[in-house]
Amino acid sequence: MFALLLALGSSLAYGCADFLGGLGARKAHVLRTVMIAAPASLGVELLLWPVLGASFDPATLAWGAASGVASAAAFALLYKTLAIGPMNVLSPITALVSAMLPVGVGLVQGEHLGPAGLVGLPLALAAVVLVSAGPGANAARPSRTALLLALGAGAAIALQLVFLHQAPSDSGVGPLIFGRSVSSAVTLAAAAVMFGRLGPEKPAYGISAAAGVLDSVANLLFLLAARSGDLAVVAVITALYPAGTVLLARGVLSERISRGQLVGLGTAAVAAGLLALT
Repeated sequence: MFALLLALGSSLAYGCADFLGGLGARKAHVLRTVMIAAPASLGVELLLWPVLGASFDPATLAWGAASGVASAAAFALLYKTLAIGPMNVLSPITALVSAMLPVGVGLVQGEHLGPAGLVGLPLALAAVVLVSAGPGANAARPSRTALLLALGAGAAIALQLVFLHQAPSDSGVGPLIFGRSVSSAVTLAAAAVMFGRLGPEKPAYGISAAAGVLDSVANLLFLLAARSGDLAVVAVITALYPAGTVLLARGVLSERISRGQLVGLGTAAVAAGLLALT
């Protein structure tokens, strides 16, 4: 139960972070937003070091670095995805993709899906179709580019979570600190290479920093949850984060979705719940 509560907390933090990151990326180039968000995340993890401890053995550094590269890709792809919008459609697609890979890894490592999980997996796939197809003249339909970005963001998020889970369980926040250091370095390097194409717009500093802080909190809660529970279950509970993004998108941006897409969102919630019962 403790692992589930941590995973739910991670889900809530991810949902709020994604909304703010997507909102920030609408005001300036996505890399400008990530340049603020990634160092802000690192700052939070450094503050947690004296409290939770950290070790930096070779395995921690390797898995931390891998998660950092995946995190940099996830930041850029996800914020660009949500900037294109509609958030309330693309965020659930990203979440479902991000849940599938950790479930597969968990199964390979010896975790088992019960009858509920065997029903939940095909339901999750059906939800992707429903959410992305949304018929009707007034439906909020994502573009092909946005869908591809959402799929890429989901894969990057999944890899980040899997790599964090592989880090030694006694490494404290070591993999988070090193991973975020690598993520920040990759982001700054990419920004330097593309500097001439970033445009003159200034990033929304407060929004971007808040997104980074919340993302760091979400990563920490996920790591703690995965260390005390099954990866397959924790990853799927964490993947419920679009609920927060969708509610904020509807409340702040007045985004609308069709009935078919609402069915897709409901199906996604049922699928995630079934997978959590495994």
